[in-house]
Amino acid sequence: MKKIITLLLVSLLALSSLAGCNKPGEPEAKTIKIGLSGPLTGGAAIYGVAVKNGAELAIAEINAKGGLQLEINMQDDEADATKADTAYDFLLDWGMQVSMFTVTSGAGSGVAPRYDEDHIFALTPSGSAPALVYSDTKVYATTFQMCFSDPNQGVGSADYIKEHNLGTKVAIIYKSDCVYSTGITQKFVDRAAEIGLEIVFQGAFDDSSATDFTTQLQGAKAADADVMFLPIYYTPASSILKQAADMSYAPIFFGVDGMDGILTMDGFDTSLAEGVYLLTPFAADATDDATVHFVTEYQKAYGEIPNQFAADAYDVVYALYQALVAGGVTYDMTAQEIADILIEQFTTMTFDGVTGTSVTWAANGEVSKAPKAVIIRNGVYVNAE
Repeated sequence: MKKIITLLLVSLLALSSLAGCNKPGEPEAKTIKIGLSGPLTGGAAIYGVAVKNGAELAIAEINAKGGLQLEINMQDDEADATKADTAYDFLLDWGMQVSMFTVTSGAGSGVAPRYDEDHIFALTPSGSAPALVYSDTKVYATTFQMCFSDPNQGVGSADYIKEHNLGTKVAIIYKSDCVYSTGITQKFVDRAAEIGLEIVFQGAFDDSSATDFTTQLQGAKAADADVMFLPIYYTPASSILKQAADMSYAPIFFGVDGMDGILTMDGFDTSLAEGVYLLTPFAADATDDATVHFVTEYQKAYGEIPNQFAADAYDVVYALYQALVAGGVTYDMTAQEIADILIEQFTTMTFDGVTGTSVTWAANGEVSKAPKAVIIRNGVYVNAE
């Protein structure tokens, strides 16, 4: 009797274990695995969370269509190069076939050579430094950018200030230990000299002096600067705006994509940002169908208006999807096989997204798309044109 009961229990256990398996002939769920790292905690988390949200929204829309399915795994690197390197190892073990690279330039510059050496295609939504796509000695074959490069942001900002007569005397406050900030600054200075835009003051800071900008602001004010160019991230920019207001200094402030996110900072008085310009590829108040759809769905999902980082991430996923489908990529391909296909696709295709239309990529991975300027009015970004 005991033998019979034992056999029955074994049979029941075997049947229960099979109940969770696929039916005979039913294919296993398959996806293209996309890796990514960025700051989900720490001072730059606004960027990373926005990128995560934008990417996940795009993947949800794509997967709902049926056909090629995508899966994303985002690791928190806290915008730190060492942690980005650790995240890269984790994503390799996970089985990453394609990458959205890193969110920030500083974190990405260290792992860029690894993507090249391992021949894994990576398209960053927001890493803008040239070091992400080439070094002093070579162009990385597999790394591409969706956002403007630092040189293009510097040139575009100088041109916009000059062409729109925002002022005649420009001051710059930049972060001397940040490759993003110094890269944009140098190109801005070079372009200003070419077009006759006068720079009357340059003030630097670093991590050790990123809270008190009295000296820089006093220098700019003494030089009669009527435009303040801020090629920096939103945290120090918020302090500069507050301290400038405290000393009754009100030039026109002009930032770049790193300042996007300032309106959603905890504890920041958004009235201090009234009239601030940003050079960006995305304006949430645009009326084209693609932008209206994206902004509407993003607000439904996350309860806020998307910033440029969310928009670039959304476009990254759709651009990858376009290239994967056009290239005939299948789930069983290796990352290296997929990289060869995506390199061919990205250097020949044209992409229309919410951050630009007729977007193309050069062989060195840099993107070509038209910049826009937005201005902050009543606590929201609106098209400056």
